[in-house]
Amino acid sequence: HIALECALQTHANFTFIGEEVAHKGLSLQDLVSQVCDMICSRAALGKNYGAVLIPEGLIEFIPEFQQMIKELNSLLLTSDSRKIESIKNSLTETSRLCFETIPEVVQKQLLLDRDPHGNVQVSKIETERLFVEAVKEELKKRKASGTYQGKFSAQPLFCGYEGRATLPSNFDCNYCYALGSVAALLVNEKKSGYMACVKNLNKTPEEWQVAGIPLTSMIHMEERKGKTKPVIKKALVDLEGKPFQEFLSQREAWMTDDSYLNPGPIQFFGPQEITESITQDLALRKSGS
Repeated sequence: HIALECALQTHANFTFIGEEVAHKGLSLQDLVSQVCDMICSRAALGKNYGAVLIPEGLIEFIPEFQQMIKELNSLLLTSDSRKIESIKNSLTETSRLCFETIPEVVQKQLLLDRDPHGNVQVSKIETERLFVEAVKEELKKRKASGTYQGKFSAQPLFCGYEGRATLPSNFDCNYCYALGSVAALLVNEKKSGYMACVKNLNKTPEEWQVAGIPLTSMIHMEERKGKTKPVIKKALVDLEGKPFQEFLSQREAWMTDDSYLNPGPIQFFGPQEITESITQDLALRKSGS
């Protein structure tokens, strides 16, 4: 969701959407080829620059990485060794080949301790560096074959903490105030096991609807630390939804054009269209309602 919102807000030249990668069953090499095709197209236009947005959890959506991570989770539960060679030799052939294609620094990051739920801590895996190295190697091949003449000098930048540390907008404040009010009402009514919820966010705050959602209604079964446990299912990008369809309609143009947007700083006072602005995702849902 964050990657899609960033793409709609900034018009970056290329953006990966993990749900689309999983749906199409794209491999790491497929993704690298897509980036290189974009770089070559821009180079042919004399544009040896550009921006690529990579979600930090992207590798969890790549089919060969999904299987490899599943095997690593199991091995790390049953083995005290964190040595790359020891772990690598215990993987199945397909997962071992996948593991060997990634830089050693990323291999080590994949062997770090899991979070309390048994998940890979994707924020500690430098996915952007994995792609930089893979793209660099592919462009070397293309330069040798004469299909690419530009220079590639990537500058990776991790924006995870910056994205979570900005000032709240007026929309954020209204939303959190509403959530707090619902939580207080649930406590007052002695309702336990509910999540505070606010619906109709693509409308004005006066039209929002509040509710308490039972946690059990959001639970499904997943494997955690080698055991099947009830967990709350992740919210994924709707590939049929209006925000993603808008992204698809613009993606080809953004690859070669320089139509970058700077949304500017958050405004708390002034014209209503600025101070009461909402996310692009919600704005598109509003326009389609």
